[in-house]
Amino acid sequence: MSIGSAILNSVEKAGNKLPDPVTIFLILIAVVMGASFGLAALDVAVTNPVSGDDIAVVNLLTGAQLQNLLVGMPGVLTGFAPLGMVLVVMIGAGIAEKTGLLSAGLRVMVSGAPSYLLTPVLVFAGVMGNLAVDSGYIVMVPLGAVVFAAAGRHPIAGIAAVFAGVSAGFSANLVVTSLEPLLFGITEVAAQTIEPGATVGMLDNYYFTIALTPLLVIVGTLVNDRIVEPRLGTWVRPADFAEPEGNGSLSANERKGLLWAGLSLLAITIIVLFMAVPVDGILRDPNGDLAPFYRSIVAILMIAFLVSGTIYGIAVGSVKSDKDVVQLGTRSMADMGGYIILAFAMAHFIMLFGASEMDTVIAISGAGGLQSLNLPAPLLIIGMVILVAVLNLFMGSASAKWALLAPVFVPMLMLLGISPEGSTLAYRMGDQATNIITPLMPYLPLILIFCQRYVPEFGLGSLIAVMLPYSMAILVSSLTMIFVWFALDLPLGPNGASFTYEVPAAASAPAEAGADGRR
Repeated sequence: MSIGSAILNSVEKAGNKLPDPVTIFLILIAVVMGASFGLAALDVAVTNPVSGDDIAVVNLLTGAQLQNLLVGMPGVLTGFAPLGMVLVVMIGAGIAEKTGLLSAGLRVMVSGAPSYLLTPVLVFAGVMGNLAVDSGYIVMVPLGAVVFAAAGRHPIAGIAAVFAGVSAGFSANLVVTSLEPLLFGITEVAAQTIEPGATVGMLDNYYFTIALTPLLVIVGTLVNDRIVEPRLGTWVRPADFAEPEGNGSLSANERKGLLWAGLSLLAITIIVLFMAVPVDGILRDPNGDLAPFYRSIVAILMIAFLVSGTIYGIAVGSVKSDKDVVQLGTRSMADMGGYIILAFAMAHFIMLFGASEMDTVIAISGAGGLQSLNLPAPLLIIGMVILVAVLNLFMGSASAKWALLAPVFVPMLMLLGISPEGSTLAYRMGDQATNIITPLMPYLPLILIFCQRYVPEFGLGSLIAVMLPYSMAILVSSLTMIFVWFALDLPLGPNGASFTYEVPAAASAPAEAGADGRR
């Protein structure tokens, strides 16, 4: 067995031994409560470099703290910012998916593409397909095999191209996805540890993710055509091979539905522009600032998905009355049950971690330690990307990992001059790169089944070996782009946020007290 295979086998075995993410958070809650008792008994404390206040670890096992936990439990869940934002977006996105709009939109991306454009079109369709995760994996991945096989190319390469786009390009897109409210809600809470009242906009990584999209298409195409497909060789059709049903073409009703849905999205876009572009528009505040517009993105996305999905459903016949729309929305929310349970555990972990003040103690202590190393900010960001990429091999949920890391890394990096938006982006780049090679990826068994339709002996090790070049190439290209973006101090989004964070003068030395400051 090669060293690479031995490492991958070890990762798989270690990952399989981890409990469910909900259980992990419950265990961590117990650890936090126990640690708070011990650290409080030792009088562990630090000085907040922003306010100058002494901050001591709070014992969470006192009667008063336990009472607060029990009394506030419902409010902790309902007050968990990412939960509300994700559920609101998914009301509309779920209906758009259940009516077939997202599936049809993804299929039309690859229909009629010239042979030499098959790979970039499939990778691009995969990247855009992460807008609707289920449709991207369930519809686009097998379609990639069908398209490549029809063109006389290896179907596994088609699967790999789409899989790389959907999963390893998870944080790249030309439009805002449901990942933004999920991650930035956690970021905002973490940033308020250092800067009470700090806000983080949903579009604060948007410029970077737009620019990342064509880069990943180019990288994915080169890896697929120069490395992966030549290594696979010529596909030999199995003796009992049965052609998959359908070739990705659209029916007349589906084409009509896409036209109607597109017109509805155009109308919604025009209405939103009328509300946001004028200086006195209703999506601006009295000073003409666009903050209300940015705060409305969640609702706008929900409405856009809901309206276009409903209109598409009417055109194709999947929606015949208002009851059908409600039922589709209900099914969509039923699919979110697992996330709600995870959110319950995440919310309480974040709340208790903050109530113990351990997040602040760790952030200030860590910032002091890192600052003493005098590492340049780009190295700190790169180090975080690599750390997350490795951690992703052992814990699959993007939101769960960020809920663990954000309370520590966001405040710590803020004290070292790196913005919450920058640390969130670094996290996203590390998380996406290794999605396609972690055995904990929930869709990996499904992808493996798709591959075995064309190559029956294709195993998990074969799949990971095929996807590894994409993973490494995307990680390197993402790190390179981060370095260039940082060096040029380019804005990460339309709100003007960049990688750098203006640390108040008193906060530049984590061990010293100072005056309060705001970004």
